[in-house]
Amino acid sequence: MSEIRLLIADDHPVVRTGLRGMFETEPGFTVVAEAADGAAAVAAAATVRPDVVLMDLQMPVMGGVEAIRRIRAMQDPPPVLVLTTYDSDAQILAAIEAGATGYLLKDAPRETLFASVRSAVQGGSPLAPAVAARLLHRVGGRPRGAPDPLTGRELDVLNLVARGASNREIARDLRISEGTVKTYLMRIFEKLDVADRTSAVTTALERGLIDLPHS
Repeated sequence: MSEIRLLIADDHPVVRTGLRGMFETEPGFTVVAEAADGAAAVAAAATVRPDVVLMDLQMPVMGGVEAIRRIRAMQDPPPVLVLTTYDSDAQILAAIEAGATGYLLKDAPRETLFASVRSAVQGGSPLAPAVAARLLHRVGGRPRGAPDPLTGRELDVLNLVARGASNREIARDLRISEGTVKTYLMRIFEKLDVADRTSAVTTALERGLIDLPHS
């Protein structure tokens, strides 16, 4: 994979500096722009065309949710990963509905952040485990312990994921909305007890739930 170009949007200079330093000391990443508010993030995304946007939610001038909505409305928009300290149901749902690709918390280990950004570039939807659990509860997911088996539609989604399809491609192929695809993915992650697409595919293959994609 070529170097991943990042835009960091956060109203705290110390946070932006810390994230820049962390990513620029890791091979494969470069920070091409910073923004201290949502409006600046939208403008920077349109100008520098980053591969991924790391977006805080509580910012002046324009909040992160509205910034996500505007960035995702651009032609060929970059994935937007929320990186915040807020994990309330309302904040999470608003960000996902606005088009956020994933939702991470600022206490995530650095390796998790690196892996999540790489996953987003490849079409993944990384979610912090606590966030996934909250979302699943809201959409009717069952508590952990004895999860239901995957439904036929969930297997359809997972098979397309295994073939490298993005959320948009899955939505097109199955004639459903991208939001519905995200809901299916969250249910799949919960049922398989995983946190990302790669782990879901690996686990499903190990359990014989799906077959290896044919070349």
